[in-house]
Amino acid sequence: MAMSKSARENGIYVVAGTMPELVGDKIYNTSYVFDRNGEKIAKHRKMHLFDIDIEGGQRFKESDTLSPGQEVTVFETEFCKIGLAVCYDIRFPELSRLMAMEGAEAIIIPGAFNMTTGPAHWELHFRARALDNQVYTIGVSPARDMEASYHSYGNSIAASPWGNVLCRMDEKEGYVIQEIDTDYVKKIRNELPLLKHRRADVYELIKINK
Repeated sequence: MAMSKSARENGIYVVAGTMPELVGDKIYNTSYVFDRNGEKIAKHRKMHLFDIDIEGGQRFKESDTLSPGQEVTVFETEFCKIGLAVCYDIRFPELSRLMAMEGAEAIIIPGAFNMTTGPAHWELHFRARALDNQVYTIGVSPARDMEASYHSYGNSIAASPWGNVLCRMDEKEGYVIQEIDTDYVKKIRNELPLLKHRRADVYELIKINK
């Protein structure tokens, strides 16, 4: 795979995709993670399928083609633990919370919001998930191609554990280098210990493996 080769040749981690993954008679929308040696160390199958039908507006039904993933994905690096989700998954705060509870200090989410939901919700979701869980969130979107059948919002983004936008691109192709500080995650969690203040005696959030 080209992404594996790129990771190995450049000595970097690569989050690749998403791309269709065929398993038997099922197709998953899957993102892969390769380490510095080009080895696949994780993958996430999109859990929440985008089935909407807006009167007079857009209609999508991913479940006509795709099957939902069943796993919460958190992988380890020498820097920190990182959660991985795909696009529509970000709208479900329970998933990001489970990742934080499993030790994630950053969450990476490849996604392609459209020109209706993107301007309204893209930044809001990434700031909210970062703030809720005191993690870094990184949203990676394809550039906008007005000649394509689907027009992506673009605007790749990174948000801090305090909910601030650290960087944000526009709709065009490009790249950005953004440093993150895991000590800052620990600082924020110590000063405002949200995860510790959860009322486990009143409510709970559990992961059910299938």
